[in-house]
Amino acid sequence: MASARYGTDRTTGTDPIADGKAEAIAELMLEVAQCFFRIRALGQKTGLITSWGGGAFGFMRSLALLGPLTVPQIAQMRPTSRQRMQRLADELAAEGLVEFIDNPKHRRSKLVQLTRKGAARYGELNAQLLAIASTMGAALDEADIRKTAEVVRQLSDDVKLRSEQLS
Repeated sequence: MASARYGTDRTTGTDPIADGKAEAIAELMLEVAQCFFRIRALGQKTGLITSWGGGAFGFMRSLALLGPLTVPQIAQMRPTSRQRMQRLADELAAEGLVEFIDNPKHRRSKLVQLTRKGAARYGELNAQLLAIASTMGAALDEADIRKTAEVVRQLSDDVKLRSEQLS
């Protein structure tokens, strides 16, 4: 539908106008949300995501790619609280996957880094993720997949900005 005009919304009293692009973005957002829940369920079954929802793999990936970080820095990269990331850091530390080290820039805020065991576990999880990904999207072209990832990234950045403006 190229352009659709809807009547007055009874709950808000507004007269929304939705064009094809707006409808496409809304549809994409809803598909991404549905995909997220399916990914989370698969992640929990494969160990990429902890049973309580924390992203152990994503947490370790940040450390593997960026090096040691503070818990607040990790939380800032995600739409979650510092407390939730602290819980995940503590859980991973208890498993010997990460360790807390002194932070030369801040006395009280320790840095979190992968241990050797954590780096090895991250490598295993990454290989598992790639193995799963290699069996998906057979009919899709790599360039289209990369373009889609960029579009989702841009929309995610826009959502983050709008969310920050509402805070």
